[in-house]
Amino acid sequence: MTRNALHVRQLVAGYGDTTILNGLDLDVPPGKITAIVGANACGKSTLLRTMARLLSPKGGEVLLDGAAIHRLPARTLARTLGLLPQSPVAPEGITVADLVSRGRHPHHGLFARWTRKDDKAIAAALDATRTTALAERAVDELSGGQRQRVWIAMALAQETDLLLLDEPTTFLDISHQVEVLDLLTDLNRQRGTTVVMVLHDLNLAARYADHLVAMAGGRIHTTGHPDQVLTADMVRTVFDLHSRIMTDPTSGRPMMLPIGRHGMAG
Repeated sequence: MTRNALHVRQLVAGYGDTTILNGLDLDVPPGKITAIVGANACGKSTLLRTMARLLSPKGGEVLLDGAAIHRLPARTLARTLGLLPQSPVAPEGITVADLVSRGRHPHHGLFARWTRKDDKAIAAALDATRTTALAERAVDELSGGQRQRVWIAMALAQETDLLLLDEPTTFLDISHQVEVLDLLTDLNRQRGTTVVMVLHDLNLAARYADHLVAMAGGRIHTTGHPDQVLTADMVRTVFDLHSRIMTDPTSGRPMMLPIGRHGMAG
């Protein structure tokens, strides 16, 4: 069995009496970057939250190395799977160093002492996210891009082999979006970390992901390499949008150009 393999089987999930995911199946490629895309309210975040055990399934299951994720001890899971939720909130006045250090909590038992290994993990996470100079700053004083890098640093300090991120580029300008996605790509290539993220921007998803998952109506519409998934037919079906698909001259990946009623030549 492949280590740190994450599988979703016949998943049924939602909130209260509302079912959003109904009989969903998904295999996450280990050691790759997977991006989940789809229109608003299609179930992207619900899927990610259930995979991260923030939401209990109504039916079906999420399997990590063959074991049902919702039955694993919390500390065991936290040593394998890290999560960056949508719009996380830091305690008021907490410094960058203190927030990032919280990523080490899953590695400590009730009476475990802080070790040099913890210090090294925190220093490496700060260095990887280029936030070392911010260590003594209060998180709530930082810009949006800086805060997002700090939250990612906390997830890196956790030293998990799986990292789930819910819209990590939301509310960031384009330069910071690219910066965050470059950072996650470095993490994947250097550490072999499996990355699963919900993204809104189709073109960034196609450029950075090895595996693309397109969702519609609480179900998987298409999965595969971006070359296979990002098609005009998929965009029309999933987003109700006419488009033209071209080759990105920078990455060689597919790139979507939306076709609206205005702004066309002629």
